Amino acid sequence: MTTARTITNAWIHRTLPDIFYEEPEPVEDGMRQELPIYTIKSCMRERYRGRNDVFVSNAVFISYDKTDGNARVNPDLFIAFGVDDAAIRKNLPNFWIWETGKVPDFVMEVATSSTAANDTGPKRNLYQRLGITEYWRFDPTGGKLYGQPLQGERLTGGSYIPCEITAAPDGSQRSHSQLLNLDFSWDGTEFDVLDPATGKSINIAKLLIAEQEARQVAQAQTAEARAKIARIAAETQAAHAEAARQAAEAQAAHAEAARQAAEAQASQAEAARQAAQAQSAQSEAAYIAAQAEIARLRQQLRRYEPE
Repeated sequence: MTTARTITNAWIHRTLPDIFYEEPEPVEDGMRQELPIYTIKSCMRERYRGRNDVFVSNAVFISYDKTDGNARVNPDLFIAFGVDDAAIRKNLPNFWIWETGKVPDFVMEVATSSTAANDTGPKRNLYQRLGITEYWRFDPTGGKLYGQPLQGERLTGGSYIPCEITAAPDGSQRSHSQLLNLDFSWDGTEFDVLDPATGKSINIAKLLIAEQEARQVAQAQTAEARAKIARIAAETQAAHAEAARQAAEAQAAHAEAARQAAEAQASQAEAARQAAQAQSAQSEAAYIAAQAEIARLRQQLRRYEPE
């Protein structure tokens, strides 16, 4: 819940410490920090979106002494719970613990060659003295600067106690933040923030990429399935057309056979007719010949008859 504490508007009442502010030197090798800081900040902002009692930042100082404007530290990322996020952002130039009423609860530093010694020495001691509950360090070089790629510490009895680091089945190193109920992971290449219940990343950018890749895979699978269906339909249509062609050819063959059979039958009938005509002609010729023979014999008989 958001605290009921009233935060003075430092811009109106000019309550900034009236001393000279020493500007810190920019980190020369800060490029190594950019992506991991962006990742953790994006994950935390998304996780606590809509929570006005959670302050997440990597762009302001933690000022811890009202009398000394230079008593301040700029973590790569820090989170404070139980504060008024909107009031802090509206009224304060930095995170002033005398106005917010408490120190941050979580701090993460990302190693560079120019900051690593300070992160593991003076800064660690300061965070411990201020009472910051969890202090985490991430080394993008894989441990060349901090000694190990990932290390969290939890304040216990006034001293920092290291959080356990475990090896995941995929070979990555993981460690659990009790405060945030999240797992931090280093796979040898990439830093990530995981949901301990599922083991999956909560990095919204990665989730969007995974979603887009899944959508592309689904679209490709859908296109492939549609192409397969179209191919099967075309093959089926071609098979039906081939079957129809073969059926038509068979029908034409049957018709041709029937035609040839009819022609053969007609030829046989014609041959029978011609044979019958020939036989009739022969019979007619024989009859004529017989009549002629009878006539001749009669004539011959007449010659022998007595006059």
